[in-house]
Amino acid sequence: MNSKQSFDEILKKVEKLKAGKDFDLSQEEDLSLAVMNLISLEEHFFMTSQKTGKPDYLDLLAKTREIRKQLLGRMIDSHEGETWCISKHLLAATMRIMEVATKLQTDGKKQEAEKMFHTSYEVYSLFWAVRLKLLDLSNVKINGKMSNDQMSNKQDWSYEDIVTKLVDCCKE
Repeated sequence: MNSKQSFDEILKKVEKLKAGKDFDLSQEEDLSLAVMNLISLEEHFFMTSQKTGKPDYLDLLAKTREIRKQLLGRMIDSHEGETWCISKHLLAATMRIMEVATKLQTDGKKQEAEKMFHTSYEVYSLFWAVRLKLLDLSNVKINGKMSNDQMSNKQDWSYEDIVTKLVDCCKE
């Protein structure tokens, strides 16, 4: 089986998921962003509790954690190995890198910011590779980023290419 056939199989799998009543990729993308923010809230409640010495913030952390677990559970339903924790940490890293990029941009460091935004998207794409169970594709060569013209020829796909092509929150 070649890379094009492997990608076509991925596409069929995702299209089948998208066609199902119980799966909406745009909703999943929104949930992933919500989970990122909940993870950040957990971190902020922890830091605030330690900086202020007020344990009430830890209670808010616990409540936020329960909500985050519930929402992440809607996306990561069956676990293989440590996919639950991997997913959580990939989303947390995505959010933190994105925040660094935003701060760099605010400081006028546009090139550094662009690199960080790209890195954030790479990490987010790895989350989707785990979420869509794309990591076991031994016949798909993961190699660099391609233009849309190159993507139509489907020889080598990166996880970013897959996410860009398949997870589009603007398709209602």
